[in-house]
Amino acid sequence: MSELDHKTERMGEYPVGKLLMEFSIPAIIAMIANALYHVVDSIFVGRGVGSLALTAVTIAFPIMIMLMAFGMLIGIGSTALISLKLGQQKREEAEQILGTAFALTLLFGVVITVVLLLFLDPILRFLGATPDVFGYAKQFTTVILIGTVFQFISFGLNNIIRAEGNPMISMATMLFSAVLNTILNPIFIFIFHWGVIGSALATVITQIIISGYIIYHFTIGHSNLKLYKNNIRVRVDLLGKITAIGLSPFLLQMAASVTLFIFNNNLLIYGGEMAVAAMGVINRVIMMLLMPIFGINQGAQPIIGYNYGAKKFDRVKSTLKLASIAATLICVFGFTISEVFSHQIIGLFNKDQELIEIGTRGIRIFMIMLPIVGVQIVITNYFQSVGKASKAILLSLTRQVLFLIPLIMILPTFFQLDGIWMAGPIADFSSSLLAVILLRKEFRYLQTKHDQIGDHMERNSTEKGIL
Repeated sequence: MSELDHKTERMGEYPVGKLLMEFSIPAIIAMIANALYHVVDSIFVGRGVGSLALTAVTIAFPIMIMLMAFGMLIGIGSTALISLKLGQQKREEAEQILGTAFALTLLFGVVITVVLLLFLDPILRFLGATPDVFGYAKQFTTVILIGTVFQFISFGLNNIIRAEGNPMISMATMLFSAVLNTILNPIFIFIFHWGVIGSALATVITQIIISGYIIYHFTIGHSNLKLYKNNIRVRVDLLGKITAIGLSPFLLQMAASVTLFIFNNNLLIYGGEMAVAAMGVINRVIMMLLMPIFGINQGAQPIIGYNYGAKKFDRVKSTLKLASIAATLICVFGFTISEVFSHQIIGLFNKDQELIEIGTRGIRIFMIMLPIVGVQIVITNYFQSVGKASKAILLSLTRQVLFLIPLIMILPTFFQLDGIWMAGPIADFSSSLLAVILLRKEFRYLQTKHDQIGDHMERNSTEKGIL
């Protein structure tokens, strides 16, 4: 048995709980490390360059979110397809997907870089860059955009390393990225005095190094899938499949940007600048709490995809149930901490009493439905993992577009600032209910498929016995 066969087939044979821990724990560690980096990075810019530079980086953040969305479109879409093909024992097709994914990172990276650089000035002004911060914002964003191709490779193709059965390598690359970034930032900012350019350079240099390793891994390294030269081309049939699956996280990222814009506008109207600051703190707390769930999803994705492709539907259901339980426990823990220590949490970010008062009430209301959020995230990941893009997209957009945005616009007219805080948990409950309804239908479908396979095997056994 080849190394690829051994590493991938165990996803259809090893105990599901053991596999989920093996694949999820490295992903959780990497996700948390990556999240902590962004916090530390902001501290370096704020303290080493100044508040205007920090404002400039914040203004440029929607562009970075958009770049991440395109990285997810390619990386997550191709990863889900590769997992399915490996489950079907179609190695050559998996390697064709890898080649197409690499070609797409190059194509998308170059096109997006050129377009955004050409229109960067009006884009930054539209995002709110005032004359005082425009120079900082342009310097930072220009360097970041130059590294777009490397960001796509380092972020997108790293997911495929996990899908081919190497979760530890995937974790190591993300950990190394976070550590190197954290080391280079203070050197470039405090020692070389390169300002926001130094911060952006630290990010791009890290992405270049990680990209170089990933290319090495898939070419002459010890990878299970190989990146062959003749596979590096955009196959139209695969392009459609990759983008269809990756469209869910892509749209979710885009919707998050629009939602944040609407959130901030209404917070300014009903609560002023302190309410906006409080929402910023709440968002950071939520992201830190959800990072472990994203790690669980990353770990569950190749297991679900492989076993779904191999028609081992009982293992698919077991993986989904365990991932949902783990996600719920994390959310319950986060809910308890945020409700009991809400005052202290807000106080960690700022000592202003008005901010603490607004933020404490806001976090307690906004996170009331947190215990059920984990299940909705896991279910969305399930549909994405098995290639059911339409349902994944529906669930991805329900909270942000169908529920949250209308609630933000309507509830404050009746409940003022509290109405904005209430919009979050109502949207969480509604989207989670929809996810559970879709999952119940999916479970009935899986049970039918499982029974059909069992009946088929029983008939074959009976026929052989008669012969």
